Amino acid sequence: MPDFSSLLQRLTPDGPGFVIEATPDWLQGRTLYGGLSAALCLEATLRSLSNLPPLRSAHFSFAGPASGSLSVCPTVLRQGKSSVSVGVDLSGDVGFAVRGILTFGAARASALSYLDIPAPASQHPDACVNFLRGGGAPIFMQHFDMRQAGEHFPVSGAPVPDLLLWVRHHETSGADPIVALLALADAPPPAAMAMFDRPAPISTITWAINIIAVPSHAGWRLIRSRGESVADGYASQNMTIWDETGAPLITAQQNVAVFI
Repeated sequence: MPDFSSLLQRLTPDGPGFVIEATPDWLQGRTLYGGLSAALCLEATLRSLSNLPPLRSAHFSFAGPASGSLSVCPTVLRQGKSSVSVGVDLSGDVGFAVRGILTFGAARASALSYLDIPAPASQHPDACVNFLRGGGAPIFMQHFDMRQAGEHFPVSGAPVPDLLLWVRHHETSGADPIVALLALADAPPPAAMAMFDRPAPISTITWAINIIAVPSHAGWRLIRSRGESVADGYASQNMTIWDETGAPLITAQQNVAVFI
């Protein structure tokens, strides 16, 4: 059972891209866990292209299941003076699975500076209950420590779609910190699952991410997912990730299919 760092080492150059085998312990149902698919897209890009500026945003469309032997192919879409846009396609045994658009941008001198993304109040993760204590979680979650930090649990019939969790990798030594962050950022269930009154399938359709800061070290991340709309079998949610000090790292939005 490869941990995250070991799995990245299995990403092997092949023609214009890279190949890797999707191991069963990283699956979510019949497909590779979405956060790992996104992380593999970024890892392949960083290995293919040298001297890229920092990642500023990423957009992923999850079109089909990623399983079996995977190929990851990055392509430069446009390179300007300060930014680079890269398209990445990930395909598996049953065909096309994920398309990513990654935007890298160099820092520029600016007269403006503003930040207003306060972290919600929460106990330290050591004082929070184990989120995975009840069993029945997707297989990939075994690679993370997860602590319940908010009021609502999945499948609890909550009146609002709102989840707050502490999450950390078991192992990320040697991994790029943003690659590791992407792999962790999608680990919590969708916020809409807090409203479920019985277990039911879900499937992420799209995921848009803004990088606020690069983590300075590995450790716990506080992740809040808040639904904006749940109707007609689809849920729209905002996501924010902070480090242990309350510094924001990522803001994101997802569209998720809910089969209930």
